[in-house]
Amino acid sequence: VTLGFILPRAPPARGRRPSCPPRPGCRERASPTGAAALASLRPRAPVLLPAAARSSLARWRWRWRLPRAGEDGRRRRCGAGSQVIGGGYTHSPPPEGTGWGDEITWVQTYEEGLYQAKKSNKPLMVIHHLEDCQYCQALKKAFAENEEIQEMAQNNFIMLNLMHETTDKNLSPDGQYVPRIMFVDPSLTVRADITGRYSNRLYTYEPQDMTFLIENMKKALRLIQTEL
Repeated sequence: VTLGFILPRAPPARGRRPSCPPRPGCRERASPTGAAALASLRPRAPVLLPAAARSSLARWRWRWRLPRAGEDGRRRRCGAGSQVIGGGYTHSPPPEGTGWGDEITWVQTYEEGLYQAKKSNKPLMVIHHLEDCQYCQALKKAFAENEEIQEMAQNNFIMLNLMHETTDKNLSPDGQYVPRIMFVDPSLTVRADITGRYSNRLYTYEPQDMTFLIENMKKALRLIQTEL
C-alpha cells in the first residue's frame, strides 16, 4: 500500500481569478472587454425611497448640514472671542424656542415676524445664535431663567430666533456675529439705536447683562407709544 500526502493547492496569481477544477464542460469565464466592459459599468437605476423615509432624511439633513465653504460667502463670529463660525443653518429653525423659552410663541421666519409685528402693533425681537457657540448657550440659559424677560417676551413681543442670516442687511449693521439681538418696530424699521453695552459689538449681550436687556426691551415698547 502506498501512502501519499495531499499537498495544498498553490494560491492563484495576484489579480487573477482561480479557475474552476478541470471537469467536462467547465470553462473559465473570460473577463468582459471593450463594449461589454463599458456596459458592465453602467449605473443602476436609482432607488426611490418611500415618502416617510425621504421626509426623515430631509429632517436629518436640515438639522446637521452646515453650508459648505463658499456657498453663501459669509462667515459669522461667535461671541467676544475670535472663533469663526460657519454661515449657520440653511433653513429657518422650528417655531419652538430651542431652549430660549418654551412658553413663548415663536414665529418661524423673518417674513412672518414682520407680518405679525405690523398686524399686532408689537415690536419684533430677533435673536441670532448658533447651537455650537458657547456664548450663545450661556446667554440662552440666562434668558430662559429670567422671569421678567420671559413674561415680556410672551405678552409684548413677536419673538424670532434665527440660526442663519437673513437677506435684510439692516439686521447686521456692525457685522454678522452671534449672539446678537435686534429689535424691529411695527413700522418695519430696524431699531439700530437700541444697542447693548459693548462698543465693539453693539448688539451682543452676556449672561450678566439681563438687566440691561430688560431696559432695552422696555425702550422698544416705549418707542412704539412715542414715535408711532
